[in-house]
Amino acid sequence: MTSASTTTPASPAPADTAPALSEGEQERLDTAVSELHTGTAVWAALTLAQRATLLRQVRTAVAAAAEDWAHTAAASKGLDERHPLRGEEWLSGPYSVLGALDAYVETLTRLANGVNPLDGVRVDRAPGGRARVHAFPLTGIDRFLLSGFTGEVWLEPGTTPGTARATAGLAQRTPTASGGVGLVLGAGNVTSIPVLDVLYELLAHNRTALLKVNPTQDALVPVYKRALAPLIEPGLLRIVRGGPAAGAYLTQHPGLAHVHITGSAATFDTIVWGPSSGKAAAATKRRRREDRPLLKKPITAELGGVSPIIVVPGAWTAADIAYQAEHIATMRLQNCGHNCIAGQVVLLSSDWDQADEFRAALRRAYAKAPERPIWYPGSPARMQTATDDYPDALVLGDRLLVEIDGDDDPTALETTEYFAPVLGVVSLPGTGQEFLDAAVAHANEKLQGTLGANLLIDPATEKALGSGFERALTALHYGSIAINAWTAFGFITPTLTWGAYPGGTIADVGSGLGVVHNALLLDRVERSVLRGPFRPFPRSLPVANGGGRLTILPTPPWFVSARTGAAVSEGLTRHRATGGVRGLLRTLLLALRA
Repeated sequence: MTSASTTTPASPAPADTAPALSEGEQERLDTAVSELHTGTAVWAALTLAQRATLLRQVRTAVAAAAEDWAHTAAASKGLDERHPLRGEEWLSGPYSVLGALDAYVETLTRLANGVNPLDGVRVDRAPGGRARVHAFPLTGIDRFLLSGFTGEVWLEPGTTPGTARATAGLAQRTPTASGGVGLVLGAGNVTSIPVLDVLYELLAHNRTALLKVNPTQDALVPVYKRALAPLIEPGLLRIVRGGPAAGAYLTQHPGLAHVHITGSAATFDTIVWGPSSGKAAAATKRRRREDRPLLKKPITAELGGVSPIIVVPGAWTAADIAYQAEHIATMRLQNCGHNCIAGQVVLLSSDWDQADEFRAALRRAYAKAPERPIWYPGSPARMQTATDDYPDALVLGDRLLVEIDGDDDPTALETTEYFAPVLGVVSLPGTGQEFLDAAVAHANEKLQGTLGANLLIDPATEKALGSGFERALTALHYGSIAINAWTAFGFITPTLTWGAYPGGTIADVGSGLGVVHNALLLDRVERSVLRGPFRPFPRSLPVANGGGRLTILPTPPWFVSARTGAAVSEGLTRHRATGGVRGLLRTLLLALRA
């Protein structure tokens, strides 16, 4: 490949359907790409130890920008400084990025010292001939603060533990081999996503990155530039604004080797094949039919889907029912439902003798959650679509609860990612293993996408199912699976992986292609499995927990019902940024009042 450090990449011819882009804007983008080609030589020349040092500098800059980051993000979503849910922007923004930087620094430091990233990490066998990496927790502070939570990365069938160790490190095993310049089309809903995707381009693929920020995040661009200055100054990153015209121009740019997008399947298809409406629609159909994509470079993507919440029937206490109802409300309502991983369809047993009690608790929890603006572009229209699809749905404040009964058709609910505060409940027959197997099959076959699935099961029932539970788990074909937890916890856990279940293609992309995060830099990833405590503290104490997992967490700070969630989320982020025992103790005391 000819280096662009001495030559400016030729300007691409925009696609026949691309919106107009001014000559000045084209020049601005061409210059950014050219500078990043120069940066590829800088990155290739850095040793692994120097790369670790550079990431520590990024960490310092992110920590310094954390408060401004969280406040700017909250304001952009209509959350003032007194809103009880403003803590979401601490956890899903700077906290997530700081955790990822710490994990990547550890991986790079190990490699620099000739140590395998998986040394000291348990690697064993998962069902079906898979290697399984016990990837969380790996630090003492995580074992303490997040007690009761564990995470595993399952590799593809046929991958042995030996192969897992031999390939861990990905592109950092050959740091001088440049992957060129990659384009990151940033997500518009969660503020850490663009930054985490840039880090993965650098570390998993040795690619410098051009980040085009989604217009919904424009207010954060100055914060991003301060936080990521150590990557911008040597030419490893450029951040640009722009709408569809800039995106269309860049995806066709000959100076860019790869595209990564977090967004919708419709946007993915437009990038790869062309628009499906307007004058160019016929050409798009012809390209698809002839398997001649408009995009001539590799692409990876995370595209969301309709996420199930499988509620396995058991003998639950009233406190269990109330807690798990709040858990489900959180899965749907965090960030106002504008999450690719928001739970959307609750799969409930019609034969569970506590089903009516649980439905009532879910209605209460869903209605009582703090109100907030529906802020993401297009979401009000999707709310109206849901209302049209289900005119008898319960309207609870600013949100909809769709309970499928009798002859109601669940198809729209199960195949439309509303990306808005719309939650559905679908009943299936059976109890025990019969219900679990039916729910897994339903999730696999009826729900759109394969990004993430959530499963709630009490300790006694899980123990009674024995190996049947693990077989059902193996059959659940999702890229992230959370047991007694929400898959968003997996999103903010850097040593787990994030992406669709393997099998998507550019012709039928589903929830996407490839993974991100993955700070252990594992190869041939199939899925991540997160396991959490069914009951919070103090009901998690062994004498009251029926053999379940012990945790010191009361109501977790990410729950929309956590009374002190905002202060705890801020405190945890500040502790992640700067350490210190006094602040952590104050945060833990606040957590106990949640």
